[in-house]
Amino acid sequence: MPNHLSILGIIHTAISIIAIIVALYALIRDGQINPKNGSGKLYILLTIITCITALPIMRTGHPTAGHNLAVIILIVLPIAVYAPSFKFLGKSAAYIQIFLMSLTLFFSFIPAIVETLTRVPISRPIADGPDSPVIKMGLLILVVLFTVGVLYQLIKLWSRQKRASGQTVDLA
Repeated sequence: MPNHLSILGIIHTAISIIAIIVALYALIRDGQINPKNGSGKLYILLTIITCITALPIMRTGHPTAGHNLAVIILIVLPIAVYAPSFKFLGKSAAYIQIFLMSLTLFFSFIPAIVETLTRVPISRPIADGPDSPVIKMGLLILVVLFTVGVLYQLIKLWSRQKRASGQTVDLA
């Protein structure tokens, strides 16, 4: 059966869904995925586990773009977490952290979209492969949501910093 998930695949999928839910909760509650608070720390932990469990899963018998994304996420996460401690980044560190944390979520959604649409429903998946028009549309929507979401977070941070410094913020 082409849509069969191994035990590791089931565990990986469950953890990845929880990681995405935690990230979305953090975005809604805090307006960002903050590595310093509980939901941010939980997102990071679950994302690391998701990436590590993804590496041995090879539906096609060889590494795929999803494996590459897992490695990229594992590289980007510590940079995002420690960005504020890089003194050479100065005031831009908070902006870089928001962007990179959001980027890890964006990267996590790419295989989620592709794998879901090529596996569900089991009897006749919505998409027949990664080049399917429905997947391309899903990824385009993801890019738009990522762009709008990051811009919103960065503007919100900018306005908070302006208020904290005592300057007037006029976004109209």
